[in-house]
Amino acid sequence: MHSNRVVVITGAAGGVGAALTHRFLSNGDTVIATDVNATALEELGDGAALDAKLIAAAADISTEADCARLTDVAREQAGRVDVLVNCAGWLPAIPFEQLAPEKWRRVIDINLTGSYLTSRAFLPLMKERGWGRIINFGSGSVFDGTPSHAHYVAAKAGVVGFSRSLAREVGDYGITVNVIAPGLTVTEPVRRNFPAAVLAAQRSSRALKRDEEPEDLVGPVFFLASPDAGFITGQTINVDGGKFMT
Repeated sequence: MHSNRVVVITGAAGGVGAALTHRFLSNGDTVIATDVNATALEELGDGAALDAKLIAAAADISTEADCARLTDVAREQAGRVDVLVNCAGWLPAIPFEQLAPEKWRRVIDINLTGSYLTSRAFLPLMKERGWGRIINFGSGSVFDGTPSHAHYVAAKAGVVGFSRSLAREVGDYGITVNVIAPGLTVTEPVRRNFPAAVLAAQRSSRALKRDEEPEDLVGPVFFLASPDAGFITGQTINVDGGKFMT
């Protein structure tokens, strides 16, 4: 099952999500691309010859109702789900003493609860086929405890624990669950909002001293989504240019 898969990608309109969407489409897979940004989602298929295999569905994956609606889209338009990539995320920098409870909950909902809700929604479609790949996005920030991101780091640490536990429960169904842990990835929002000194510090801390680009994450995700990774589950793969070596 190297092509013609049905792949759900959350956060698909972002820099990393868009790169993943185009990679799976170019492989001949059908992609159900979802994002809270409906306008950016519409632009995903602009000018793409593979637009026929792209199913765009705006949704807030932190809500149970929207995840249920995405399941209906998958069942009605594709008939199954083979791969789920939970790429959606939000990381506003807020010092802890200024971190209001509502901001804490919102970041937890998007970065952790969203992975739970989508996994719960699409698991029955994978079980029906006896095959599946769930790939959740963690973060290298859990290894160094990035300041002003306590809410985000807590959520991403939760993703690791959640993924390990889920892997134990779904292995009998031929489903694997793994985590990709990126370093700071230079998407357009990061380029606009992060000081040059921060990006330079990231480069200097890596064994591979360059910016991390969205395309650097595509290969590892594509591998974990393939039959070649069929005996890998419950693992966290750092894709950070050698900043952390665990």
